[in-house]
Amino acid sequence: MPFQFLTYIQPTHYFRLLKKDETSLFPVFESLPSAIKSQLCRDEAYQSNLAISYDLSWQAIQKGYIGESITYQSFDRLPIVDEYRFIRKNFHSAWVLYVFLIRALTLHNPILESSAFLKTRKVKRVNEHSTPISQPDYADFKSELIQNRPLVSVIIPTLNRYQYLKDVLQDLEKQDYSHFEVLVVDQSEPFQEDFYNDFKLNIHLIFQKERALWLARNTAIKKSKGEYILLFDDDSRVDTDWVSQHLKALDFFGADLSSGVSISQQGSKVPENYSHFGISSQLDTGNVSLKKSIFRSIGLFDRQFEKQRMGDGEFGLRAYLEGFKNISNPHAKRLHLKVGSGGLREMGSWDGFRPKKWLDPRPIPSVLYLFRKYFGNKSAKWALLKTVPSSIIPYKYKQNSYLMLLGIVLSFFLLPLVLWQVSKSWKLASVKLKEGAKIEELG
Repeated sequence: MPFQFLTYIQPTHYFRLLKKDETSLFPVFESLPSAIKSQLCRDEAYQSNLAISYDLSWQAIQKGYIGESITYQSFDRLPIVDEYRFIRKNFHSAWVLYVFLIRALTLHNPILESSAFLKTRKVKRVNEHSTPISQPDYADFKSELIQNRPLVSVIIPTLNRYQYLKDVLQDLEKQDYSHFEVLVVDQSEPFQEDFYNDFKLNIHLIFQKERALWLARNTAIKKSKGEYILLFDDDSRVDTDWVSQHLKALDFFGADLSSGVSISQQGSKVPENYSHFGISSQLDTGNVSLKKSIFRSIGLFDRQFEKQRMGDGEFGLRAYLEGFKNISNPHAKRLHLKVGSGGLREMGSWDGFRPKKWLDPRPIPSVLYLFRKYFGNKSAKWALLKTVPSSIIPYKYKQNSYLMLLGIVLSFFLLPLVLWQVSKSWKLASVKLKEGAKIEELG
C-alpha cells in the first residue's frame, strides 16, 4: 500500500499485496491519461512530493480508475506528518485516534507522533466516491458479447429455503437475457423435487446429500456447460437486466469478473464505492459473473472453508494475485435478504468474526487461515486487533456506531474469554495451514 498507516487500518486488504507479476494495483500518476489526471486533485499540503504522488494514485483507485497504466512495484517510507494527513483525509477520526494509540503503544517516537497528530488536526475528510471517474460511454454501449449470446451457467446452492428460492427462480424467468442454464444444488431435507416443475427455466437439478456449500458450488461448476459462470444465492432478489448487466460490464471493460453489488437488509451500511464502477477488492459468490477459464487457471474453491467463512474472499484474492481483472459493477445489483434460517445459517455463523456460541472460536478459524496464509501472522494480528473488539455486538447492530463502541468497551471486561476464543481460533487455523489448501483443479 502507498501509505504505511494503512497497515493498521486495512491489514488484510487485497490491494496490499503485489500481483504474481510483482506489480501493485496503484497507478503512477504520470502514466495516467490526461482525462483521468484532470479529475484528480493535487494536494500540495503534503510535506513530500512522493506523498503527493501516492495520494493521487490512491485517488485514482478510489474514484474508480480501471484503465491501463504503469503501476508501482514498491513504496518508499514517507514523513510521519504525511501519513497522518492521509488517514485524516480518508478515514473517520476514530481511526486516526486508533492509529495514534497503536503508534504510542508500540514505542514510536512520542514527540514526532504527537507533533504530526496535532499538526494535521484541521485536515478535513474527503469523500472520493462522491466524485467518481465517469463512464459516459457505458449507457449506450452495444455489447458484442451479448449479441453473440454465450451460454451463461447460473449456479445456486440451496438448503431449506424453498419459500425464498421460488422468488429467486421467478426473477430469473423475467431476465431480458435468456440464454442461460440454472444449476441448482439442493441440500434440503426433505428434498422437494416437484418444486422445480413449474418454472420456465433450463434447470439442471443436483441433489446433494452432504450439506456443504463449497462442495455444492464446485460440483455445479464442473457440471456447467457455459463458458460464463454466474454465482447466485437462494435468498436474493434481482432486476430483469441482472444477467445482461454482468455480461455488458465484462465486455465494456475487458474484464474477467463482474462483481455485482449486494444490498443487505441488515448488517453493515452500503459501502459508498458501490455507487460507481471500479476495481473490486472483494468477491461475493452471491452475485458475481466470471469466465469459466479462471477456474481452469487457478482451480476451484478451497474446501478448507467448508461450513465456515470467506471461501469466496480467498478465491477472489487468488484471482487478483493471478492478474485477473475484477470489476465492481453497480448496475448488477441484488437485494440480499439474509434470512435467519436455512443456508449457511444451518452450517455455521454468517459472520466471520461472530461465532454462534460464546465458547466457539473467534474469529471463525477459516478467517485466520486466510489472513495468515496470504498476509502473514503479523498482519493477521493487526486484523484481530481491528475487528475482534467490535465483534462482541451482534451482527444485526453493525450499522450502529454507538453499539459498536460499546462492544469495544465490553471486550475489555471480557478480555480473558475473548483471548481464549482467539487462541482457539489461531490453533485451529494452524491446523488448516499445516494441512494445506484443498483446491481441486478444473479439467
